[in-house]
Amino acid sequence: MKKNFGEQVLKFNKSLSLDIKLPKGISVMNSFRENLEIRLISTEFYRKYYSDNYQRRIILGINPGRLGAGATGIPFTDTKRLLSHCGISTKSVQTHEPSSVLVYDVINAFGGVEAFYNQFYITSICPLGFVKNVAPNKEINYNYYDDAALEKSIRPFVIKSLEQQLKFGVDREIAFCFGTGKNHKFIAGINKEFGFFKKLFPLEHPRYIMQYKSKTKESYITKYLEAFTMI
Repeated sequence: MKKNFGEQVLKFNKSLSLDIKLPKGISVMNSFRENLEIRLISTEFYRKYYSDNYQRRIILGINPGRLGAGATGIPFTDTKRLLSHCGISTKSVQTHEPSSVLVYDVINAFGGVEAFYNQFYITSICPLGFVKNVAPNKEINYNYYDDAALEKSIRPFVIKSLEQQLKFGVDREIAFCFGTGKNHKFIAGINKEFGFFKKLFPLEHPRYIMQYKSKTKESYITKYLEAFTMI
C-alpha cells in the first residue's frame, strides 16, 4: 500500500536539521522548528492538497526564502497567495514575494491549485534556507551557492534530503529546476552522479523573471506550461 504523500512531506519537514559550519554572519532558517504557526499552516496545506498517494513530478528551487517558504512553510507561496488561492490564513505575519506571484500565475494558467498540486510537488534542492545579517535586526536571503564552502558543505544534506523525498511518490522520469545557472549546474552535477532523474529540465527562476523580465512575463508563463505539460 502506497503511503500518503502529504503526511510524508510533513514528517520530512519536521525532521529537517542542518548542523554545519556556516560562513560568518550566515544563519540557517528552519521555520518548521522555529515557528509553531508555520507548522500549523503547512500541515493544513499539505493535508488539503496532498492527502493521497498520487505520483507527482518534482520542481526544485534553490533554498527557502524569508517571504515565501520562510513565512508559510510552503515553497514559493507567500501569505497573500496562501490566502487568496489556497484559502489558508495567517495571523502573525503578512508577506509579499514576487516569485510567488509568478508561480501562482502559472498555477492559475495550468488550471488552478488543485489541478497543479495533484501533479506537482515543489521543493528546494536545499530544503532549509539561509539568511545573512547585514545590520542590527536586519536579515536578507542568502543562497547556498553564494559561498563555495557552504555549497560544498551542504552537499551530503542535499543528497540525503532528495533521496528521502523521492520516496514520497516522485516521478523520476523528469524533474524541473528553477534556475538555469548556478542552481541548475549544482543539481545537474548531483543528478549525473546519482542518476535520480532521467531528465532534468531547467526553467528561468521566478525571481529572475519578475525582477528582470516582467514585461515579457506572459511568454515565460507559456514556457512553463509547455514544459509542465510535456509527456
